[in-house]
Amino acid sequence: MRIGLLTEGGYPYATGESRLWCDRLVRGLPQHEFEIYALSRSAEQERAGRVPLPPHVTRVRTAPLWAPDDDGRSHGRRERRRFAGHFGDLVAGVCAGHPEPFAQGLYGLAELAREEGGLYAALRSETAVRALEAACRAPGANRTLQTAQVPDLLDFTDELERALRPLSLDWYEDLGGVDVCHAAAGGVAALPGLLAKRFFGIPLLVTEYGVPLRAHYLDRAGAPLTAAVRALLAAFHGRLAAEVYRTSDLLTPGNTHARRWQERCGADRARVRTVYPGMEADRFAAVGEAADQGDPLTLVWVGRVEPAKDVIALLHAFGEVRKAEPEARLRLFAAPSRTPEAVSYLAHCRALAAQLFPDEAADAVTVGESPVSFEEIGGPAAPQPADAYASGRVVVLSSVVEGFPISLVEAMFCGRATVSTDAGAVCEVIGGTGLVVPPRNPRALADACLALLRDPERAARLGAAARARALELFTVEQNVAAFRALYLELISHAPARPDDGEVPFGLPAEACVPGRWTAGAAGRTRTPEATA
Repeated sequence: MRIGLLTEGGYPYATGESRLWCDRLVRGLPQHEFEIYALSRSAEQERAGRVPLPPHVTRVRTAPLWAPDDDGRSHGRRERRRFAGHFGDLVAGVCAGHPEPFAQGLYGLAELAREEGGLYAALRSETAVRALEAACRAPGANRTLQTAQVPDLLDFTDELERALRPLSLDWYEDLGGVDVCHAAAGGVAALPGLLAKRFFGIPLLVTEYGVPLRAHYLDRAGAPLTAAVRALLAAFHGRLAAEVYRTSDLLTPGNTHARRWQERCGADRARVRTVYPGMEADRFAAVGEAADQGDPLTLVWVGRVEPAKDVIALLHAFGEVRKAEPEARLRLFAAPSRTPEAVSYLAHCRALAAQLFPDEAADAVTVGESPVSFEEIGGPAAPQPADAYASGRVVVLSSVVEGFPISLVEAMFCGRATVSTDAGAVCEVIGGTGLVVPPRNPRALADACLALLRDPERAARLGAAARARALELFTVEQNVAAFRALYLELISHAPARPDDGEVPFGLPAEACVPGRWTAGAAGRTRTPEATA
């Protein structure tokens, strides 16, 4: 089977959210051929290079979404009229929230690009801006959109051209030769799959381990854009997500939280299959099977230091823990901060720790000098994740926003008891093998931590149950097996293509065996010479 794997900002680049699970999927299915069609998000990502690819990856096609891509194509009067009609339908669907004109406009633009060339100039033309302005002013348009001014319209058409750049790519004749298109995310990454399905009838599978639509809302909330531009972008991505969910043959969210988002956006429940992310359990086997369960009075936190992780609430909760258990310690392990926001938040957390524990050096480098330590993880000289989880008996997660909690699953592989906030897919992942409290509630978080610190036998039982659950549900093997079955399901339901040579099982078995019965099947069966 030939799989067309569609990615955006991930595999096969060395950086990106989908890099790891896509690589594990491809390497876990060596019996299939893979073709990679990747959209890159930045020049830095392309400079970082690509991961080594296995030999059964037979083709790699890439395209940037970040760089200007003027193909120099200018359309004649007839093509400009076609463009104006299709683009008008698309933006009318965006502004009024109607799926039918949006889909008509999207596929109309795709057919125009396929027949006449790229749409770079057309999507940035005065015709496009005027059509967008008319859609914003039309009856039924969102009230915020009606306030859009010319600079807002120009900003949105610039963003829209980048998002619709896959319509103008020359990938589709190649994609027409695959058996299944598998988009590693929804939204823009799935656009080539939508067109391959429309042009060639290729089955489309869309996997979402996060919620791209929610991530878009969160990312744009702090962007330096006007309210009208943010509303236009939110409406476009909402309509695109709905079209992806409506058209795809199968959707595989990574958890029930993502599944609810998909169903809320119009996904048919009968076509949704939950497939949990696959993680490498072997990295944590030594810790999970060891008799030593870590320091009985140490709480461990592992993650990215950012506002969504609510380390501030964790520090306040640990202040309450220290009052009840003066010997308790908190070790926070995080990768080096790279963004200004993360650096600023880390500094704020360190300052708060120094304020809450004034008699001790809260930013000490040497473990043992302070009840709270901030430590880097994953570097050449830094502790590895398994070492971090091994240092304590209880692992804490304090997030207010969470998708699939990877650090929680790693702690479960290590056989550690967990205390978590009820965010994202936490309850689904834990499944009764840990304690869960409301987010932004330091008192409840402290009480749950104290309950496990004071009852080591209970913590050991929960840790053993958590490890068994993780090994059953969250390994690479179960993930690969699930997608192997889904690929077979899709190909079994796909209709035969008119240009295929022979239909599978279309010939009786005896037609390939020399004998007198082959004479009556002239024109349909193979001759003995043909089978030699």
